[in-house]
Amino acid sequence: MTDPRKISIDAYDYALPASRIASFPLPERDASRLLIWKQGHIGQDVFRNLPAHLPENAFIVFNNTRVVEARLLFRKPTGGRIEIFCLEPGDRYPDVTSALATTGAVEWKCLVGNASGWPAGMILEKTIPHAHTPIGLQAEMISKEAGYITLRLSWQPQELSFAEVLHHAGLIPLPPYIKRAASATDAERYQTVYAHSSGSVAAPTAGLHFTPAVLDHLKQKGIQNHFVTLHVGAGTFKPVKSDTMEEHDMHAEFIEVSRSLVEGLIGRPDGKLIAVGTTTLRTLESLYWLGKQLADGHTGPEQKLQVAQWEPYQHTGNDLPVNEALSAILRYMEQTRSELLIAKTSLLIAPGYSFRIVDALITNFHQPRSTLLLLVSAFIGEKWKSVYSYALENDFRFLSYGDACLLFRR
Repeated sequence: MTDPRKISIDAYDYALPASRIASFPLPERDASRLLIWKQGHIGQDVFRNLPAHLPENAFIVFNNTRVVEARLLFRKPTGGRIEIFCLEPGDRYPDVTSALATTGAVEWKCLVGNASGWPAGMILEKTIPHAHTPIGLQAEMISKEAGYITLRLSWQPQELSFAEVLHHAGLIPLPPYIKRAASATDAERYQTVYAHSSGSVAAPTAGLHFTPAVLDHLKQKGIQNHFVTLHVGAGTFKPVKSDTMEEHDMHAEFIEVSRSLVEGLIGRPDGKLIAVGTTTLRTLESLYWLGKQLADGHTGPEQKLQVAQWEPYQHTGNDLPVNEALSAILRYMEQTRSELLIAKTSLLIAPGYSFRIVDALITNFHQPRSTLLLLVSAFIGEKWKSVYSYALENDFRFLSYGDACLLFRR
């Protein structure tokens, strides 16, 4: 397997005019356009016709994460504004779900706007209207690390969960390339219609095009719907600033996968597994490496499960068959008596990666010089340039609120 550390990000650049970045969603989710790339041929359609382009009895997997209102705005006593972007829970919490369920106070890793204007020891306070009893929210700095600041957030009434506090006090965190304030419409449209598990600070945007009607048409075609959860971190927007990928640190994100899905993957139809979004694809491919760790005895019930950024490219032995890796996960879940596999992944998929599970990908059009563009290149090869040139020449809309593409693995 080729080691992608030496890949130059300059090779994954393209000119994206600001006018091509979709700032608002279309009135109808499934009215977005769909570019189709299969066996070197490019075509297009409307997204609501997606089922017609998928094989019968396929196996499609979605990311059912829900975006939380992760932006909190405070005012210092002097009037200066401090903006807090809640990234992920502190290390003491086993997963995002339990951290969001915490009541009274929580420690959270955050990005802080105007942090230099927040003196040590100052506790920020704000009051949020809520039913008959306003919410009193306080923020206190605990520590500063490379890339984030850990805060202690506490509130009254203490019986409220942190998820409830964010819902009432926070704002939807639109991507930085959408140059406008979040609106009431975004609270609905920056969520998928099947969003379930709260914890993301960015939407799994490939799923934004799906409607109940499209999901129903998939079912009518005998296509099985399954779900994973990957809580998307702000690192998904992190640009690659180094000359080569060797110096780029991939962010780690929580994933949750049910036992029933792992069982279904073992019996999946050959060549018919479709991932909705890069987050779903990374989750499914991470399962292989988690299973391999377990099969090789490199991890156990007492250790945290995690896929490292470069793990696939350090593998020098014989490949483990996919179903054996998945079976190792099932044995682990039986041993730990768990119905849900919780792990973290910082898997970087780039040219040189060998896909084990996913056969087709539904995704949006990604930023230049991004790790997501590297993933697309790994999936369809150098033809990504033809796909993106076609999209630009034919007025497709780009990024989170933009159009979609259906890519079949080369």
